Amino acid sequence: MSKDILTLKPEGMWKHFYALTQIPRPSKKEAEAIAYLKKFGEDLGLETIVDEVGNVIIKKPATEGMEDRKGIILQGHIDMVPQKNADTDHDFEKDPIDAYIDGEWVTAKGTTLGADNGMGVAAAMAVLEATDLKHGPVEALFTMDEETGMTGAENLKAGILDGDILLNMDSEDEGELYIGCAGGVDSNGYFEYTTDAVPEAMAAFKITVKGLKGGHSGLDINLGRGNANKIMNVLLMKAGEKYGLRVADINGGSLRNAIPRESFVTVVVPEASKEDFGQFVTEFNEIAQDEFSEADPGVQVIAEAADMPENLIDEATMKNLYKAVADTPNGVISMSEDFDGIVQTSTNLAIVKSDGKGITMASLQRSLVDAERDELAAKVRTVFEAGSAKAESMGAYPGWKPNPESAILKEMQDVYNNKFGKIPEVKVIHAGLECGILGATYTNWDMISFGPTIRNPHSPDEMVNIATVDLFWQFLVETLAHAPAK
Repeated sequence: MSKDILTLKPEGMWKHFYALTQIPRPSKKEAEAIAYLKKFGEDLGLETIVDEVGNVIIKKPATEGMEDRKGIILQGHIDMVPQKNADTDHDFEKDPIDAYIDGEWVTAKGTTLGADNGMGVAAAMAVLEATDLKHGPVEALFTMDEETGMTGAENLKAGILDGDILLNMDSEDEGELYIGCAGGVDSNGYFEYTTDAVPEAMAAFKITVKGLKGGHSGLDINLGRGNANKIMNVLLMKAGEKYGLRVADINGGSLRNAIPRESFVTVVVPEASKEDFGQFVTEFNEIAQDEFSEADPGVQVIAEAADMPENLIDEATMKNLYKAVADTPNGVISMSEDFDGIVQTSTNLAIVKSDGKGITMASLQRSLVDAERDELAAKVRTVFEAGSAKAESMGAYPGWKPNPESAILKEMQDVYNNKFGKIPEVKVIHAGLECGILGATYTNWDMISFGPTIRNPHSPDEMVNIATVDLFWQFLVETLAHAPAK
């Protein structure tokens, strides 16, 4: 870990971000971070609440002369996406993030950085700690488990928070204000299988698809990046037809909200065909590299000799799986007619993984229109069921309907223009912010989402632009100082 980031400005934000990188906080494993935030609030002498699910609320009174301003809630999520490169030795439940400065960016060595949403949490902590800011009543809301189910937002009780304005600090382009987001739902299939003995005279291989960029399944879904599960499936289908390839196990993707970057499969082919099969994989690798030469030039498909597996997945199940993976929609389904360049509906085939008894296929559908989200989820379930899988959709969360007439939007546009000499762009994001869920509980809230510039979230290439962190902080401070009167 490079402590050089502690010298960056604003020092308060970077200090707290550094502290967060030292605390393991993958989704559903945030207990240590929750305890840290609780102690942080209590040590400041501020009212601090930890609710039944683990959300942390810290309340700070208005500074002198600002008591008549509307209360502002500063909101960020505690958890981070735990993604690492296959050759990186890192335990997200135990090890700190190894963050460092790389030119104009801060990134991490071989893992996600956790700027999503450590930057938002750090900003709120810096406001709570500061003694030289002007602001009305401030409440910090730190939600848990945003990345794998929005559990914290879903279970936040009404009446705990008093403010009227929510500033969600979980967006990833400085100079832009977000006023709406996509809703989402998980659709999963489970293929039960039996096992067969390995025939005589077979050669075993480990097939690897790697080197893809992956990324956020909402923000990056329109970039044409490769999906490791789709790529692997094409190889297996073709090799099955040509060489009689059989599969022993499969492990593709790891997170429902990340474009799958890697897939690993153990296979066997007839001993007599192993040389031809090796050449087949080499040629397939060249085809993949050509196909993704612009969007994902690092893709690699490799076959290596492996130990002979104990048994194989039955052929009928694998044929059903091949068809299901091929038929499952993936990527952008439609673009918004109301917001230029914004994806309206998409789906990501995130996980294809065997467990010794069955194979799970996990996907995430997103849409700015809840009805389209649900229609797409139904189509995905139909594909799974056609292959004799058990299918279900779960964890649906609503989108956040844009309000172009928002009072805090107009105020923040003026603040930004006065501070930086330009009006920030107003956008809708194709990602699942917590605003839709929180706004359904606190219907009085006027909401905006903003943040510093983050690239490649949900992947080991995640990085945050240093200069924009300072701009984001200045904007936040000025917004608090100009909070509207009650």
